[in-house]
Amino acid sequence: MTQVPTTPFHQGEREAQRRAGVGDVASWAGGFIRDFLPDQHRDFHTALPFLVMAGSDLNGRTWVTVLEGADGFLHSPTPYQLSLRTEPEPSDPLAERLFSGGDVGVLGIDLASRRRNRFNGRISRSSDGYVIDVQQSFGNCPQYIQQRTLSRTQADAPGTLKRFSQLTRDHIHWIERADTMFMGSGHHDHSEARHNGFDASHRGGAPGFVKVESEQELVIPDYAGNNFFNTIGNLLKDPRVGLVFVDFNQGSLLHISGTARIDWSPGASSDPQARRFIHVTIERILERRHVLSLRWQRDLQYTRDLTIKRKVRESKDVTSFYLAPVDAHPLKPATAGQHLNVDMQIPGQLGTTSRSYSLSGDPADSQHYRLSIKREAYGLVSRYLHDVLGEGAIIKAGRPSGDFVLPGKETPVALISAGIGLTPMVAMLHAAARQGRPAWYLHGARRGDQHPLRQEVNELVARHAHLHQRIFYSQPAPEDRLGHDFHVAGRLSAAAVLETAGHPETHYLVCGPSAFVANLTDDLISYGVPAARLHSESF
Repeated sequence: MTQVPTTPFHQGEREAQRRAGVGDVASWAGGFIRDFLPDQHRDFHTALPFLVMAGSDLNGRTWVTVLEGADGFLHSPTPYQLSLRTEPEPSDPLAERLFSGGDVGVLGIDLASRRRNRFNGRISRSSDGYVIDVQQSFGNCPQYIQQRTLSRTQADAPGTLKRFSQLTRDHIHWIERADTMFMGSGHHDHSEARHNGFDASHRGGAPGFVKVESEQELVIPDYAGNNFFNTIGNLLKDPRVGLVFVDFNQGSLLHISGTARIDWSPGASSDPQARRFIHVTIERILERRHVLSLRWQRDLQYTRDLTIKRKVRESKDVTSFYLAPVDAHPLKPATAGQHLNVDMQIPGQLGTTSRSYSLSGDPADSQHYRLSIKREAYGLVSRYLHDVLGEGAIIKAGRPSGDFVLPGKETPVALISAGIGLTPMVAMLHAAARQGRPAWYLHGARRGDQHPLRQEVNELVARHAHLHQRIFYSQPAPEDRLGHDFHVAGRLSAAAVLETAGHPETHYLVCGPSAFVANLTDDLISYGVPAARLHSESF
């Protein structure tokens, strides 16, 4: 009898992956999808003042809501549970479901740091609120998240709950101004698989990225993401969908429940970044005014004009951009490993287009931010930066953010990367050099002409006895010199990492393509490296 291989994805997700042509995602994604909350995710979730939650009401309609609480209202007693000390307003479309228990999907998101993590599970009542038993969890990249700062105010008296079956003029105006929304979808079969349940996801773009086709139809672009296709896969099996739009200034929520269909071949559209579109037919609308005490402001006070002082070609497809302030004010300090959000006004595009790029320069450089960016064949922003913008051009950028940073102050570290994943690692290597921290720099590239910042790393390691490096070329070119340009002909592996940097106190930081990060971290854990000493970021 042939054994069916286990997979974290249900049939709808696998069908979506096949139709999108992204290959065998299950072969590498297992390391990202866990049945518990890693310590980093527990710390992240329990520091949040709110959660986004998806589920169904007692009539089977799918909804999404925002649950808030006092500071510290979230607690993780074990890696398999998250507890909530809060009570939803009676007007919340999921209030009865939470009270009776059942499947939910949860998104934790910090708009200020642009970090998010997702999990699904089963919620039930507890002595002081609710507890969620985790079934699946995984992280997400910060792309398409509009940066906002958070504050808490004395909440206004909640407005009267209003119900509608189609959009009003005010609703249309609300949606057309929105740069952020949250979506809920679900999948249930007769198995006990962990992929059963609901999913809550974030969607973002330029204001107006969600199109109002009519009073009862919305069109939502689906941009490039992690290739898991949780939402699309759910909708292929169950078209019921929930949306929520947040009025960040007033703490109001616009909930929409309906059904969805996927347009896989949209052809020419006003949004060339969209890979496909989700058409939502609206069935129910709930308008809840002033129900949150939280308020968010766009981080515009930190958005500033920077000029491209220098463009430096680093390899065949990577260029470094040295950004300096236009005015006399100093740059915000950066911590090694953080990223910078840039906003581009690209001709022909609606509004601004945002991207996040890791800072690759020495964080001690107070005169410049350096972004070393790979030109992607289909990358809207990377092609514009490489092909159009020259030295002297002005771009808008936020402040450095992100928590993929060096642990402790003296902890030995292995800085492990593949491809353009080296960018935060080079910044960390500069920081380790100044700190006197033992560091091993391990990088995998295809060949020499695809190995940026090589000379800079060579010189840095040569000047500091506590720094070491080992370079792997999977397909070295004839002109690449073994022992000089690279050290190993072959792929970077967990065994090679431990052979090089396997100190008992070493923390391992991994960055690169999702498949590389997932496989390497899985292998390091199988060799006995504690999960608490693994830190990763993928793109």
